Amino acid sequence: MKEFFDYTLFHIDTYQLKVISIILVFLLFIVIKFILWLIKKSIYSASSIDISKKYAIYNLVKYVIVVFSIIAAFQVLGFNFTLLLGGAAALLVGIGLGLQNIFSDFTSGIILLIESKVKINDIVEVDGLLCRVSDINLRTTTVLGRDDKYIILPNSLLTKNAIINWTYTDVASRFNVSVGAGYTSDIRLVKKLLDEIINNQKGALKSPAPFVRFEDFADSYLLFSVYFWSEDVYGVENIKSEIRAKIFEKFRDNNIDISLPQRVLHFENNELNIKLKKNNEATSEEGGS
Repeated sequence: MKEFFDYTLFHIDTYQLKVISIILVFLLFIVIKFILWLIKKSIYSASSIDISKKYAIYNLVKYVIVVFSIIAAFQVLGFNFTLLLGGAAALLVGIGLGLQNIFSDFTSGIILLIESKVKINDIVEVDGLLCRVSDINLRTTTVLGRDDKYIILPNSLLTKNAIINWTYTDVASRFNVSVGAGYTSDIRLVKKLLDEIINNQKGALKSPAPFVRFEDFADSYLLFSVYFWSEDVYGVENIKSEIRAKIFEKFRDNNIDISLPQRVLHFENNELNIKLKKNNEATSEEGGS
């Protein structure tokens, strides 16, 4: 048995790869996999930590353990990892300059996992795109858009640019729907109808209480807005669509006009007479010919 373990598979100059080294590396990775399983089980069983923080803690621990496991594997196989890094220092510098964006993404991934400003299942808005975070890795973050398409974002995009995290806290977000009523409309009736709609709208929270605001005197209509809070940030556009449909029906049933943009043109009498005269002269010439 000792001869089997000490058997040399191949050798290059002074380096020898033995069977025992392969077996030890194999056992090392089995032990590491078991340790990671225990760590994951203990972290996810903690009831005092929310699921997104559990995910971040486990991934950070996993990455650290994997790095040290790789170094240990090199040592077991007979490679001097320190000398290997030293000999490849110039090469690593060149690679680092060429891959600085990738290294920036890795650094950003570590920052995201440590700070937990963006977490799994958060609803974020990046460059006008509203999406749900489904996975955070060291280099990239995977998000799901409203059209059910997965998008891979480099982590540096989430740390260098301004983003909106709609679910950063447990407090619901506020939204609004606006409508323009004609100038002949009864203001009290409009507000009453809008109050009835928003107070009976599914998905709009009762607390904080929704409210209606008479916003402004616009060019051709009276501007009203309905404000409400909702926890369904991802599906709020569907709620807004239902509110608009109900507003249209309520206004139609109560003879309230949803005013269209209008422009009134005024002509001086002299200019109008000149134009009419020219038109009459042109018509006369055509008739005479």
